[in-house]
Amino acid sequence: MPNALAYLMLLAWPMIAVVLYQRLPIERALIWSILGAYLILPPLANFDFPLIPPFNKISIPNLVAFGICVLMLGRRIPFLPESGVGKVLMLLFLMSPVATVLTNSDPIWFNVGGLPGLRAHDSISAVIGQAIDILPFILARQLLATEKAQREIVLALMLAGLAYSLPMLVEIRLSPQINVWVYGFFQHDFIQMMRDGGFRPIVFLPHALWVAFFTLMALLSAVALWRAEPSKRAMHMLAAGYFGVLLVLCKSMASLAYALLLVPIVRFASFRAQLRLAAAMALVALFFPLLRGADLVPVKAMLTQAEAFSEDRAASLAFRFNNENRLLDRARERPAFGWGAWGRNRVYDPLTGKDLSVIDGRWIITIGTFGWFGYFAEFGLLAWPILLLARRARRLGAGEIPPYAGTLALILAANMIDMLPNATLIPFTWLLAGAALGYAESLGRARAEIPDTPAESGPDAVPPRDEPRTIL
Repeated sequence: MPNALAYLMLLAWPMIAVVLYQRLPIERALIWSILGAYLILPPLANFDFPLIPPFNKISIPNLVAFGICVLMLGRRIPFLPESGVGKVLMLLFLMSPVATVLTNSDPIWFNVGGLPGLRAHDSISAVIGQAIDILPFILARQLLATEKAQREIVLALMLAGLAYSLPMLVEIRLSPQINVWVYGFFQHDFIQMMRDGGFRPIVFLPHALWVAFFTLMALLSAVALWRAEPSKRAMHMLAAGYFGVLLVLCKSMASLAYALLLVPIVRFASFRAQLRLAAAMALVALFFPLLRGADLVPVKAMLTQAEAFSEDRAASLAFRFNNENRLLDRARERPAFGWGAWGRNRVYDPLTGKDLSVIDGRWIITIGTFGWFGYFAEFGLLAWPILLLARRARRLGAGEIPPYAGTLALILAANMIDMLPNATLIPFTWLLAGAALGYAESLGRARAEIPDTPAESGPDAVPPRDEPRTIL
């Protein structure tokens, strides 16, 4: 059970955020108010009120950041993106829970007990919850849509990673205890923090896998800075090497595999190639459930490869696939808008009501809860900024693509891929997506403002320019 300090930190965060916005530029304050809260506020602790989602380490920083930007700083923050696709996805994300509630008014009965049907006020709570979750996306789209802001994001990830590495190293050496020491409780199953004769750090995050993926984000950021800033190349190279060792110590095969693929891409590939790869990864993540449901994912081959590496990992992967199959069968019963909240998307023993589900991936959670409409709204909002940015970057010259745009797009795309096995959708994911969309929209506006060259005649006529012009 969380101690008094856990609740005090949640209550104190609005004051901490106000100080950040008073002392830092708004771009930097927004980044640190979202990232800092995610890293240090207590997990699981919350203030629960009727009819509205609980106030916790996600909702409080999101609401506070939006309130400060709008009320204290007087910024105009539009909710809807500029493009038609973005508008449709945003409205679907916010309003599809209403359809979910309307199609799930029936209770689910077992021989012993059951689950209640959803009621009208559940739709209010669900819409409010969706709106709170999306606030970092909305804010970043408006306030982080510049090349300067992209560097601020990359720099913040590297600096936060360096600071967070200290408690991580303590837990790797002594065992995951920092959340217990500070907030009075352990937030997960301790057995899952043990791997290969050692410990995996968790600090104040939901699981060790979340810590490993954050380390990957810091690593890719350090590599991007190593490439983009020759004057500080040695320092950033050392930071990248440090994060690489730290990532190995996190003992997460998925994050390590992402690093092996993406570190060389970030360091050596062209920025346009980085954006193309990010777009391909986003499309794979977006359409993976369709492939999985149609049995087009090579499950047997993946299990065979896992067995060659480790029998324990293969058994874990097989267990995951079996659970996903049961949950997909459950989701197919209400494919459009899902089963809604209160655990109605899970699989239960019809006699005893015992929960038979183990849900890991964000994609299966979203499909089961909000159906295919909810899934494509959520994953579409994450994928669309990458796809739009990659498309508009094709019209830019090689020197016009910002050095950090590709790295941030790759981090976001890797996060989408990671949401297939894990539920690693965090507020900073939404912030990255919003920043990418805002920058892509700014490219579109700048290009639209370039006047056409009027046709001229005569021997001194200059032909119209077809190549892109500098717009940054």
